[in-house]
Formats: sequence, structure tokens, C-alpha cells
Amino acid sequence: MTFYGHELAVAEALAREAGALLLRHRRAGLKVDYKTSRDDPVTLADREASRFIADGLKRAFPADGLLSEEETDAPDRRVGLERVWIIDPIDGTQEFTEGSPDFCVSIGLCVGGEAVLGAVYAPDTDELFSGYVGAGVRKNSRPVGFADRADYVVSVSNTEFKRELHRYGLSGLAPSGSIALKLARLAAGEADVTFTISPRSEWDIAAGDALVRASGGVLRRRDGRAIRYNLHRPQIEQGIIGGRLDAVAWLEHELNAKEVPTAHLGVQPGDPAWVALSPADQAQLNGQPGVCIRYAGGRMLALLHVDPPTRTVLRSEGDAFHLARLTRDVTRSLGSPLGSPLGSLVHGPLIEGKGGA
Repeated sequence: MTFYGHELAVAEALAREAGALLLRHRRAGLKVDYKTSRDDPVTLADREASRFIADGLKRAFPADGLLSEEETDAPDRRVGLERVWIIDPIDGTQEFTEGSPDFCVSIGLCVGGEAVLGAVYAPDTDELFSGYVGAGVRKNSRPVGFADRADYVVSVSNTEFKRELHRYGLSGLAPSGSIALKLARLAAGEADVTFTISPRSEWDIAAGDALVRASGGVLRRRDGRAIRYNLHRPQIEQGIIGGRLDAVAWLEHELNAKEVPTAHLGVQPGDPAWVALSPADQAQLNGQPGVCIRYAGGRMLALLHVDPPTRTVLRSEGDAFHLARLTRDVTRSLGSPLGSPLGSLVHGPLIEGKGGA
């Protein structure tokens, strides 16, 4: 086992200090800007906390790579490095701006493409979840781990629950905001399993993934494949599932039985989602970039074919509800500005269920 005691101590201290910075900003009043939509806010607090954490990590570990949601990414300075720190200075910015306690500072260390260490701090409630693979998880210095409850608690996105998860009749759902905090609470036994319909970015989940693994669990893509970190484009381009091994097996069965969808952005031949396309579409789209689908039960529900450099929609079809959800996912992934072709799809008739192909 590799020991990461020094790394953990640095990450814990930076997470706490960044959390205090966030609370000072909120007490002073926030100016909220938006990236791709009203669902994607950002504040000066995000940027200052990011810079504070990044500077601290660079001083302590100058040879390591760094990836943060709020820093300009330089893949050539991190891709190929054995160690990279992956940061989300505020996971749950919307909750932060609304005065909810459901946000956190997330600092993860990935080694060889795997999440190995995490520090997740919830400033409002003064809860620090931290640990690394092989050493277990602590909550405010107290050892914690998975619970042994019979009726699983399924931690889900509050946004996804409101928009569609309430439709599927899944049991044990507990909606909340921050995905990093979900994973941390799960690793501490406060829930058992989680999943998403929409894709996530590396900074959303790296620290939480490490904590889940440190508790003996797993986090993977909805198609069953492993999550790898420090990629050139740091997105996990489909939904995720993770938690206690028994709970994950149960939930995967439930999701398949109830045909709960997931997205896959940039799908290619060889990806499990490719079989959801018709043979004609497989032939037409083979090798094309920007093929994005939403699917369930082996059936395609919506398709967007996008030219990534220009953000131009080349083709869109499918059920209006699922196409609107998929369009949001693609917009956030590409960072398309409002008013572009993608932006008009997100905010146009599709959102009301009146549009189609």
C-alpha cells in the first residue's frame, strides 16, 4: 500500500481554509454569473477558492499536475503525468448561491488514472470527509465506512429527480445537490448508492470516487466501464453509478428493469451504447465525431449529431423530452454560449415538448 499521509494533511488543510473563504464571500454578498445557462452559475468565490487551492498544491507538490474547474486547463502540462490533483472549489455552486448548505470543496488526487485520495469539506456544516485507498475514510477525524442497512438509500441529483427521476418508481431515493458531497456521505455510510443520468466532469467526482474506493466500494460509468482520470478532455461522457458493491448490483438491475435512461456523448463503434443506434445510423455515423445519444433498454431515445469545433447541430431527432435533456448535456459539455445553435435548442420549443427533429 502507498501511504499518502502528507498529501492528505495538505488537502484537508486547504479544503478547510478554502471553505472559510467561501463563507466569507457569501456573508459579504455574491455576484452570480453564468457559463452555459441558468443551471450553470459561477461566482468570484469559485475563482478565488480555486486559485487558493491551486497555489497551495503547487507549493507543496510542484511536480504534480493540476486540473481545476475554474482554472484554464493546459492538458500538455498534466496529461501523461503519474500524479494529478483534480479540484472543484465549489461543487454545488447553485446551492451555494441560494444559501443552501448542500455544497462543498472537493480536492482529489489521481495516480495512474485512478482516484486514490479525497478531501471533501462542507463548510456550512463543518464536515470534513477525507481518506485514501488502503487507509479508509474519516469524518472530522473519526473513522467511518459503509452502513449495513437492508433498505438501500439511493442518493440522486435533486435536479434530475425534479425533472424526471420521480417518474420511474425507484425506491429509496434521497435527492440532494452536490455530487462530490453525495459520494463523500455515501463513503461514510450516510447513503448506500448513487447514480446519474447525465454526464459528469472529472472535477465533480474525483475526490468522492477516491473516498468510495477507500471504503471498499466502486464508482463506474453507467455502461459498466471503469472511470479513468487525467484525460485530455476531462469529461466522463455518460452517467455514473457507484457505492456499496451489493447496492450497486441491486441498483443496476433496477435501472435496467425500469429503463432509466442515460446519455452518452461522443459515442463511437465499440462503445456499449453504439448498439442503441439502428444499423443504418451505425453505417452513416461510423467514425463521425460529436454523435451524442440518450438511450435506455437498448433503445435510442434521442440523438444529436454536433460539429464540435463550431457547436453546430448537424442532426437532431427523437422524443422531445429526451432531446431537450440531451441538448442540455451537450451544451454544458461543449461550453456552448447561449444564442448559438445549441443554445437555441436548449431554450427553444424543445424545452416545452413542442419540438422534434
